[in-house]
Amino acid sequence: MMALSGRCDGYFVFVMLMMAGLIGVCVNGENDGDSVGAPMVKTEQEALYSAIQGFVGKWWNGSDLYPDPCGWTPIQGVSCDIYDGFWYVTELSIGQIHDNSLPCAQNLKFRPQFFKLQHLKSLSVFNCIISPSRGPISIQSANWDAFSSTIESIEFRANPGLTGQIPTSFGNLKKLQSLVLIDNGLSGGLPVSIGKLTQLKRLVLSGNLLKGKIPESYGDLSELLILDLSRNSLSGSLPLTFGGLTSLLKFDLSKNLIGGEIPSEISNLKNLTLLDLSNNKISGGLTFASQEMSSLEELILSSNPISGNLVNFKWQNVYRLMVLDLSNMGLTGEIPELISSLKNLRFLGLSDNKLSGNLSPKLAELRNLTALYVNGNNLTGELKFPREFYMKMGRRFGVRNNSNLCFPVDKLSTSVRPFGVKVCRE
Repeated sequence: MMALSGRCDGYFVFVMLMMAGLIGVCVNGENDGDSVGAPMVKTEQEALYSAIQGFVGKWWNGSDLYPDPCGWTPIQGVSCDIYDGFWYVTELSIGQIHDNSLPCAQNLKFRPQFFKLQHLKSLSVFNCIISPSRGPISIQSANWDAFSSTIESIEFRANPGLTGQIPTSFGNLKKLQSLVLIDNGLSGGLPVSIGKLTQLKRLVLSGNLLKGKIPESYGDLSELLILDLSRNSLSGSLPLTFGGLTSLLKFDLSKNLIGGEIPSEISNLKNLTLLDLSNNKISGGLTFASQEMSSLEELILSSNPISGNLVNFKWQNVYRLMVLDLSNMGLTGEIPELISSLKNLRFLGLSDNKLSGNLSPKLAELRNLTALYVNGNNLTGELKFPREFYMKMGRRFGVRNNSNLCFPVDKLSTSVRPFGVKVCRE
């Protein structure tokens, strides 16, 4: 009996050990063998707790609430990875991104411990720094150099209380691929040092209080895919060096104070799909498309004193356009029939210019066209579009405020007549 009892006790111990092993696997997830039960370096863990406490407030006690922040008690907004057998923080997201995200303190602080996270790759701060009246917060003097060899993405979005200048030390973050600073209270000029970020693929600084000229060094960002500096007070001309941004897909400088001409070097951007320079002070006519821009789908230049005419523009070089908005630009002359060769065109905006002549019925041959606006010009003559065109477009065919334009009453019923256009006299 004793032998049997010993054998049963041994079996019991064996089963318990197996269960413990299984529990260990479940707790740590189905990662590879190195991650099962991996510890976290104490200094890294303490740095994480202190950093988050600086963001959300002293009430937060990480060691009690999350004793294993990279394991079985994960923190919302924190992601980790294993280096040399230990857990390290790689991503940190602060703010109301999800319903259960950590709330932000009114007096948010970047504690020194935050910059001791040795493998941080991504930082996101969303809707945290709400009002300058509660104490403006600046990131200019923070120790960003500590992340010079690790961080790949920095994002501050919807933080109107984030004031001061963009840190020049951002230019030392040699692995940075994405810098997104949207709808904050940042002011001052654009740091020249950002032009050193040769791996940068996304640069979005829209919706701030930035001013001054765009540094020519930004033309060295040859890997850049998205450049959005819209909704600021930037001035000066477009740098000629922008012709070197040959990887660029989206280029948005709308709602600034940019002047001068659009340089012909812009036509070097063969991969560009969006060019939005609307609401600036650009002049000098439409002369930039000196080469084929076969990828360009959206060209938005409205509300600029560009002037000139449409006849001399090389439409054959932008033949894939889907959106063309040239409203309120002081354009003169006629609307060339060559525009009807843009077979992909969906939106055509030519309102509030000084265009004259007839409106070609060939525009009705654009099968994808769903909106055509030529309001507020000097167009003349009789509208000769087929009835089906008026039915398709409806109120998206805007031709009002062209005093010498008319339509034939006998050919159109009341339900499809263009709004704001008089009847032709017999």
